Parts: sequence; structure tokens; C-alpha cells
Amino acid sequence: MAKKKKRRVRLSFTGKLLVFLIILAAILVGYNTLSYKFNSNGNSNSIIKSKSSKSVIKEEKEKVYTLKLLGTGDGLVHSNVFKAFHKNGVYDFTPAVSLIKQYIKENKYDLAYYNQETVFGGEEIGYSGYPLFNTPSEYGDAMIDAGFNMVSLATNHSLDRGLKGGLNSVAYWKEKKDVLSNGMADSEEMRNDFIIKEKNNIKYTMLSYTVSTNGINVPSGSSYILNVYDKEQVKKDIEAVRDKVDVLIVAMHWGVEYTNAEIAEQREMAKYLASLNVDIVLGNHPHVIEPYEKIDNTHVFYSHGNFLSNQPDENTKIGLLSGMTITKTVKGNESKVEIGDITSELIYTYSYDVTGANATYLVVPFSYMHDEKYLKNYKTVFEKYKKIMQKYDENLNVIDAG
Repeated sequence: MAKKKKRRVRLSFTGKLLVFLIILAAILVGYNTLSYKFNSNGNSNSIIKSKSSKSVIKEEKEKVYTLKLLGTGDGLVHSNVFKAFHKNGVYDFTPAVSLIKQYIKENKYDLAYYNQETVFGGEEIGYSGYPLFNTPSEYGDAMIDAGFNMVSLATNHSLDRGLKGGLNSVAYWKEKKDVLSNGMADSEEMRNDFIIKEKNNIKYTMLSYTVSTNGINVPSGSSYILNVYDKEQVKKDIEAVRDKVDVLIVAMHWGVEYTNAEIAEQREMAKYLASLNVDIVLGNHPHVIEPYEKIDNTHVFYSHGNFLSNQPDENTKIGLLSGMTITKTVKGNESKVEIGDITSELIYTYSYDVTGANATYLVVPFSYMHDEKYLKNYKTVFEKYKKIMQKYDENLNVIDAG
């Protein structure tokens, strides 16, 4: 039987092209599959590269904020003082603090503190001097005009004119919204409503306490009228504000009058305040200057002496301006607060013809003592009080007399 011949199938051009494309597609699919597996196993550099986006994280820069703080002593307004500034039926104390106003402006202080020793009890109960003071409120106007925006009210004279005099004084300061005052209140609610202020992105507050009331009892049922120092209450107050502020200032009315050295009780209180993380303690009451000391991280000025008074001897006419710079450094969510550039400058209450028709008083910074017009022996006086201020820190910058 004869074999049949195999018949060749001839593909048309179109058929050939179709077969070629099918084979090519199969090759490409296999290649990509192998390439993907090869790349996924991480055995070599990727043949198929994917685009990668690079995220650049910028490092946050530090932001630095500063506040300059000035502190001073007692506004002790004797009758001779307020009489000297009563002209044509009007009280105007601005001449007495004209150089201080210039000083605050020239040195660009953001915050300026003083102690209001005497109450603004109102004209209706009669203005008076020592021993039971009642001061025209125009004195407060002059201090605010000079640049003071922090005032402590808790003193041994806060109750001199009773509850009414105290409440009238509180009412005056309550209206001064740009001034941070503390130490007296008109209710329990106000006493515990701690005012926190902010300037230059720095939050701060001040608490004020007195150790003495000169034997005058706080009116029954009105303990809120005056902050009398009590360790437990002080701790409670500080804990209520410490975490809410960058800087905590405590004004203390303490010590023994007319002594240039702090007593053991003051140091004990200062250490206690330091243990509660108070940043700055501004002391008053002795009517004379006492030293500066740094206890841990707490800056303590035991006494600024008098700012303005009619007390006659040289020791009570010399007061203090304490200066410092508060720096807050912020980086991301973290912040750090430091207090530095601590300075002390003496002031002198110059008075003239104090009982006469031309009576005048002027508070003079020692850097303005360019001659002997105000105080003849000012250079000797400077050296004396420089030693007092540097008792615990010989490097304290006591600004030289002009």
C-alpha cells in the first residue's frame, strides 16, 4: 500500500503575523513575571525601577522670646509727700517719678513692679499719713504713667483704714486692667481668681503676701481682704498657678524694719518658696536695702528699701531698682525659661523744703548722679550699698553711680 504524503499547511502572511504576536506576548509575560519575582526577593538591583519620593524634613528652628523686668520698693506716702504734690486742689505726683519714667523707657522694661505700702482708701474717709495711712489714688495714677504695671498690695498697712479703706483700694486697682495687682481682694472669688498675663509669648503671674498687719485683726468673715502669709495657703496658691505660667513671681512683705541684713525667718521662707519652684521673690517692708541671693533656681531680693517716702535718714532714702531678663526658648513642643542679666541700681529720694511752700520730692537713679546736686557723698554711699547687695554674690552687677 502506498504511503500518503504529508500535506504542508501553508500559513498566509496574516496567519504568520498572528502566530508571531502570540509568541512575543507569551515571552513578555514570562519575562515580566520572572523580573518581578527576582526583584521582590531582593537578590539584585531592580530591573524595573519605580519612582521614589524623597521627603525632606526641615529641622524646626529655635524661637527666643524675652521680657525685661524691673522691681523696686515701698511707695510709702507720708502726709508731707502728698501735701507737696497738692496744687490748686489737684494731686499730681508725676514730678516725683519723672526720672524713673525716663529710666524705664530708656532701659525698655516690659514689666515694672513696685510695692504699694499704703491704701487708697478714698477722700471721703480723709487722707492721712503715719501711723494710719490713707493715700490719694493719684499716686497710683502717677506710678502707672511712669510705666509700672505690677503692684503688690499686701502690706502691714493694708488694714490701716479698716475694711472700707481696703475695699476702696481694691476697687481702684480692679479697674486698672493693664496692671497686675495681688494681695488684697473684695471677695473669696476674687482672692482665688489668679490673674495670668502674657507678654512677648511669656505667661506670668504674681502672688503677694504680708507677714504682719501691725496688730490689726483681719475683719471677721472677710479674710479675703488681705493675703496674710500662711505656709499651707501659699502652697495651695502656688500649686494652682505653677503649671499655667512660665514665670511665677512672689512679693513678700517680711523682715525687720531698718536692718540691712535679712533675718533667719526670711531665709527660711525664701527656701520654702524655692522648694515650691517660685522663680522670683521680690521682698519689701524693712524700708532699707537688704541683699540679693540665688537659692537653687530662685532669685531672691530680700528688700528693695523705700521707693518714695518722707523718712529722713540716709538709710531710708536709699532704695533699689532690681533688673533682670526673662528668656523663653521654644523648639518644637519643648520650651525652656531662664532668668539672667541680674542687675541692681540704687535710687535716692531727694527732698527739698519738705514742710515749706516749695516742698518737693524726686526719686533719682544713681546712674543719673552726674554731679553732687542731689547727694554730695553719693560715691561713698554707692560703695556701702554695693557691699550689702553682693553679700551672697560678689559678681552681682551693681550698676555704678554716674
